[in-house]
Amino acid sequence: MTRTQERAEGTCPLVYQCRLPLSTRTVNHLADLLRCRLKAIRSRWRILPPGRIAVIVLAVLRHDQRLADMAGGNNVSESTVRRWRDELIALLAAQAPRLDRALKKIARQGEEVVLIDGTLIPTQRRTGKANRRNYSGKHHHHGLHFLALTDERGRLIWISAARPGRTHDITAARHDHILAHLRAAGLGALADLGFRGLDNEVHDPVVVTGFTATRAHKLTPGQKTANRVLATGRAAVEHGFAHLENWRTLTKLRTDPARATDLLRALLVLTNLEVNR
Repeated sequence: MTRTQERAEGTCPLVYQCRLPLSTRTVNHLADLLRCRLKAIRSRWRILPPGRIAVIVLAVLRHDQRLADMAGGNNVSESTVRRWRDELIALLAAQAPRLDRALKKIARQGEEVVLIDGTLIPTQRRTGKANRRNYSGKHHHHGLHFLALTDERGRLIWISAARPGRTHDITAARHDHILAHLRAAGLGALADLGFRGLDNEVHDPVVVTGFTATRAHKLTPGQKTANRVLATGRAAVEHGFAHLENWRTLTKLRTDPARATDLLRALLVLTNLEVNR
């Protein structure tokens, strides 16, 4: 009796179709970016047309499809799909708005406040001391932390750089000079208690965080009411995170953490293309 690694006669790799719940506008936007890129670097061709490449990359980002699976279904190598993904992510990330410009745009639209919150992207646990900083004691798993700003309706307007999971919300906000940018734009911000202490101005605060109780001082009825009003106003920020989390590649990040910032900003651009159409 002998063993063989050869496939049985008449067999072939199985390929299935899957619906991609994205608009034609988004696909065309990516395809146009790639065409401009090819023209700029004077590249004559790719093994697949730009529209097909755009669909493959969107499938990787939206459904978290494995690169090897997408490569096998399109008769290209895994490294080719990875190169396409990284190339289009870089092109999209370059279109993400800067913090100061995003806030000034909101101010020009006549709005007075923005919503701010932080969250964690789960990542694979890696060995070594360097990965210890990615462990979040709050969420009890490894990940990368980032801040996001939305308007009053929950539409994403800006995303910060990805930082180690142990980073606190207020630390990230101070690093990005959120308070100074808000004052420069003449805007206020609604935030949760994780940002308490960011703005110590008593008479004219820019960042409103609500009240917290201690063992010695219980909340008054007026403070409880203020907290409920603040929570109602901040509820829309969760819609922004929900739209972002529709990209299943963020379910558990498998890419290099050093590329996470570009990925987040690329997904910001794609999310706004879908939500604001």
